Amino acid sequence: MNMTKFLRLVVVLFSVMTTEVFAQSSQKCGEGQCCGNTTPTLKDAYQKYWYTGVSVNQWQVKADETGANIHDVTGQVSNDQTADWPIIVKNFNWVVAENCMKCEVIHPQEGVYDFTLADQFVDKAKAAGLKVQGHCLIWHSQCAPWFHFDEKGNLVSPEVLKKRMREHIFTIVNHFKGRIDAWDVVNEAFEDDGSPRKSLFYQILGTDYIPLAFQYAHEADPTIQLFYNDFSMNKATKVEGVANFFRPLIQQGLPITAIGMQGHMILEDNVDNSVIKQYEHAIETIASVGVPTFFSELDLSALPNPYGFSGANISDKFSYRPEMDPYKDGLTKEQEEKVGQFWVDFYKMLIPHHKDILRVNFWCLNDADSWRNDFPIKGRTDYATLFDRQSQIKPFVQRLIELVSPQPTETKKTKKSKK
Repeated sequence: MNMTKFLRLVVVLFSVMTTEVFAQSSQKCGEGQCCGNTTPTLKDAYQKYWYTGVSVNQWQVKADETGANIHDVTGQVSNDQTADWPIIVKNFNWVVAENCMKCEVIHPQEGVYDFTLADQFVDKAKAAGLKVQGHCLIWHSQCAPWFHFDEKGNLVSPEVLKKRMREHIFTIVNHFKGRIDAWDVVNEAFEDDGSPRKSLFYQILGTDYIPLAFQYAHEADPTIQLFYNDFSMNKATKVEGVANFFRPLIQQGLPITAIGMQGHMILEDNVDNSVIKQYEHAIETIASVGVPTFFSELDLSALPNPYGFSGANISDKFSYRPEMDPYKDGLTKEQEEKVGQFWVDFYKMLIPHHKDILRVNFWCLNDADSWRNDFPIKGRTDYATLFDRQSQIKPFVQRLIELVSPQPTETKKTKKSKK
């Protein structure tokens, strides 16, 4: 056995042991309960409504022993975040890799694949009994530079791109067959106005690349769930453009399981619960197409919104200004309450639509790891997740749980008066 296989085996065995400990603890305390507390976790409370998931970074799977400062996100203090893993297993039943399955990582050169990080993630997740979503097969951003060009630097022909897409999808899907439960097949293919994004995929193949990608993924593994995923789906023009594109394809038999909405939200934008109302419209719009939806990348920025920015296009950046970073030492009590109330109102909106929602998936476990610290302004201190910078769950999560699992009120005992 070579060293790489040995190390993978060690990771899997450790994960199995960790999972067994949690299983024994659950049996002692009762299903869906914590020791000393009858309150279930978020995933347990909503198990009859939808699955609950989270994105996972590579340092939560395996510590980086090199000491390289390669995870440049505000608040992170170590490249060893493996202590987060038991928290992930306890609180979520689906996981998705934050970055290690994207094209630039997994297929950096033509004919060259690097599954090292992705295998570590998938092996550990499956050993812990978690469902795994692959992210993502076809995306214009973080795509390896060679993908669309020939040796002379010219765009390849439609036939060459089709061949590359098919080989890319078949190789990756087959590598993980039996270990991955779903794939984001195409990511972010539309603009906010609902028109197709003029990516290199589009420039070469038009919108045909979208159904082709789903066809290739289904041919590679007919058993897995296949998703489309996009941001700004709260905008009517965006979600209606996506729905109108997929509706006829679905009627013609396109192998698509659900349409995902990222949900990178900004507290400041939610005037009179406008953002929440927009997402309710989006859920109803997607349901009208004939497939369910799910929230694939939920987070909530508590910071000021620069110039009314909206969306999640990672190429959009703004310069740092102190007035745009007002909570470096922590949120005020007032802001904490606003954040908590937002999530309560958001979940109250979701619950009546639960039959149309497959999963509620959060993007990044804790505030230290959240990409929102550096987007769209690098170097800010944000509070976008369910867990604080010490991986402690935030108080408002209990309020979300009690929406569907109300705590029994203690009956007050009164003494009988003596006659």
